[in-house]
Amino acid sequence: MGRKQIIEILLFVVMLLNCVLLAHNQAISEAPTPQPQTSANYSNPMHGVTEGSLQPQECGPRCTGRCSKTAFKKPCMFFCQKCCAKCLCVPYGTYGNKQTCPCYNQWKTKRGGPKCP
Repeated sequence: MGRKQIIEILLFVVMLLNCVLLAHNQAISEAPTPQPQTSANYSNPMHGVTEGSLQPQECGPRCTGRCSKTAFKKPCMFFCQKCCAKCLCVPYGTYGNKQTCPCYNQWKTKRGGPKCP
């Protein structure tokens, strides 16, 4: 192989790498950038507390706060998320205040006790 052929192959490889990098950079720049969440939902102090005011994806953080002081975190989280998915609200605080979310408050176990923590 002559020197000229080696130089041509190297130039071809460099051009090929340039094309790959250009395509990669273009794909990255075209990817949608995540938009920051607006605080419009949180300007209302009753957001998440009144029935139907939450989105299903907001249940996790609300239930984490609700169950933060219990010694039984797993069952509390399980039932809180189940109740939140149905009622789309979680009462504020770590205990009580269920009157703000009637659905959450009225869902009972077979024995008549409260299902939602």
